[in-house]
Order: sequence, then C-alpha cells, then structure tokens
Amino acid sequence: RARREPSTAGRIAAFVVRWLVTAASVWVAAALVPGIHLSGLGSTLAVALILGLLNAYLKPLLILSALPGIVLTLGFLLILINTALLALTAWVAGKFDSIAFRIDGFWSAFFGAILVSIVSFLLTRFIDPGRVARRFD
Repeated sequence: RARREPSTAGRIAAFVVRWLVTAASVWVAAALVPGIHLSGLGSTLAVALILGLLNAYLKPLLILSALPGIVLTLGFLLILINTALLALTAWVAGKFDSIAFRIDGFWSAFFGAILVSIVSFLLTRFIDPGRVARRFD
C-alpha cells in the first residue's frame, strides 16, 4: 500500500507531539541534573522549541561533518554533539530575558544531553508522533 503525505493537520499534530516530548525530556533533565536550571512552563516550552530547531537544522550538518569521527569513536561523538547542542540551546535561551534556562558547565550539559536523549527515546516509544499524525488524516 502506497504511503501518502500527512495532511497539514497531521503534520502540525506530529510537530506538537515532538515538541511536548522534547519539553518533557528537558524538564526531566533539569529536575535530575544539578547544574541545569529551568523554571516555568513557558521557559520549558521555549527551550524545547529552540532545541528542536537546532536538532532539526544544525544536527544533521554536524553529524555529516563528523561522520568519520562518529564511526571511529563508535558513536561516542554523537553524545558530544548532543552536549554541544544542549549548551548552544542554553546560550540562545540566555539571549532572551523571558527564558529561565541555564547550564552551569560541560558535565551538566553532558549528563543532561544523555538524559534528554534517553527520555525522548522512551517517550516516543509510547507516543508515536507519526501515529498521532495519521489520526488527523
């Protein structure tokens, strides 16, 4: 059976699910990692949006440029890319007075990135954005 493109409503629903999954993941990381400071629902949603945009647009370029190193380090470099993207998210969020998000240092970003990845992975196993999108078709 041929797959068809999801409708606009389906794409929006999938985006919202991914955004909320990222928000929940960042919130869990902030709650469990001592050096990550996040307060308020608005800040959580804004940080999730920034991180989602960086993951969508910058991460593929970083992975492509670091592919030999990723293979050589058996994927460990991916954790460092995720760490850098989380730290970059904190830097971008720091440019806005209304977003209360801060990371104290490398190790906080490192463990936070691992936690965000794990929680996002687990949540998307229970809540499939693609399945949600198909419900709107």
